[in-house]
Amino acid sequence: MTPTAIGRVARLFTVTSLLCLTLSPLLAQTAPDNSRQNKNHSDTADNQSNATDDRATTAKIRKAITSDKDLSTYAHNVKIITVNGAVTLKGPVKSDDEKQKIAADAAAIVSADKITNDLTVKQ
Repeated sequence: MTPTAIGRVARLFTVTSLLCLTLSPLLAQTAPDNSRQNKNHSDTADNQSNATDDRATTAKIRKAITSDKDLSTYAHNVKIITVNGAVTLKGPVKSDDEKQKIAADAAAIVSADKITNDLTVKQ
């Protein structure tokens, strides 16, 4: 290698090292994990029934929610758990309006008395 090429490699190594040192604290942070909180809940996605009717109900509610483009990403990703026709809605949403809209979307599929709305408004 020529001295010029060695100098370029050394500069590239230095810049790369500095970039790694600068970004390493940011990369080390992980997204919040609510697994510990979910362990305290009696209804989790693991409780979803494998019965054809329950799976169909969950799919219909999911489709109704995701097709509403006015809802946030949080709202589109709420948990929908259907067991023996009873639906539980869980997860964070952006506002009370979203919470009510999701419950209304679910009530269009099953009767409102079969819905447990455990959605929380993210502050």
